[in-house]
Amino acid sequence: MRGLLAVVWKNSLRKKPPLRTRFLHTLKDRQCSQILMSPPLVSVDLPDIWTPNSSSFGGSSIVKTFDEQTTVVLDGKMISTEIRSRIASEVRRMKKCIGKVPGLAVIVVGQRRDSQIYVRNKITACEEAGIKSFVTELPTDCTEAEVQNALLRFNKDPSIHGILVQLPLPQHLDEGKVLDVLCLEKDVDGFHPLNMGNLAIRGKAPLFIPCTPKGCIELLIRSGVEIMGKKAVVIGRSNIVGLPTSLLLQRHHATVTVVHAFTDNPEQITSEADILVSAAGVPNMVRDNWIKPGAVVIDVGTSPVEDPSCEDGYRLIGDVCYEEAVKVASLITPVPGGVGPMTVAMLLSNTLDSAKRILDFT
Repeated sequence: MRGLLAVVWKNSLRKKPPLRTRFLHTLKDRQCSQILMSPPLVSVDLPDIWTPNSSSFGGSSIVKTFDEQTTVVLDGKMISTEIRSRIASEVRRMKKCIGKVPGLAVIVVGQRRDSQIYVRNKITACEEAGIKSFVTELPTDCTEAEVQNALLRFNKDPSIHGILVQLPLPQHLDEGKVLDVLCLEKDVDGFHPLNMGNLAIRGKAPLFIPCTPKGCIELLIRSGVEIMGKKAVVIGRSNIVGLPTSLLLQRHHATVTVVHAFTDNPEQITSEADILVSAAGVPNMVRDNWIKPGAVVIDVGTSPVEDPSCEDGYRLIGDVCYEEAVKVASLITPVPGGVGPMTVAMLLSNTLDSAKRILDFT
């Protein structure tokens, strides 16, 4: 039996100049009618033409000098609200033109607290956008056949344009076998093997990009972060976030390294990253000495920690020790209020796109 893995870091503190923090909602000078600013993947594909002795082979740092710092906090909640407003407008236009609206079905297995929170947020967002939502709840001890049967029913339902299975599933269920049953054209989570495969292949485009990675890239683009040619490190390699995030960053021409539980001296690798995305699910794992001064830090981790002073009896914290990271990073996402709301917005966007495709609505 494999023992528990632990990451050990030195809690070294640097002397830093007085901190100025400001929130970034969205790009001020970029207004358009489109819902998202992320371009189609195939449109950003470029041939690899090597140019020896080019200046591009020199060091790549987002900030050349970082003596005086203003940390920008990326307000995912504000940006997602703007996106969801545009989606709601498009849903109203669809209803007016063809008398139909997108439909999203969610299958939840078990009573995981974090899953219940995520599903509740998704259903609320659907209602606000005018998207119909349907939830099927199954007990923790249900069989694979029961989950697959629920999927098959939604696959055949013409009023359903998007289906998601809330992951992770209980350990006795094979996620691969369950997702294989999911209709590719309704896989708004983007986890179907064909969608994941097309995400990895240049010149191809998945029908749907997984929501959390898609939200991360949308945040970077809207905040004006240059991705091409930058060193990006992704902490975590899960099929839900880590793997698709690394693939998506590659499609946007970042030089990507993946750090996982077996990586030696992970802080040495992460401290060279221009863009650091953490999706390990380990509270406060990423300390200030893991972060390159001036780096962009995207914290995907969300862990509930008991806190009697909070209404629900707990609060959410991320993988990144925010109090330390905010003194080192140039841009950072908070937890909560960063990537989480963007994930929900991307789910609505994928569901709308699916409905448009299935209903042939433009």
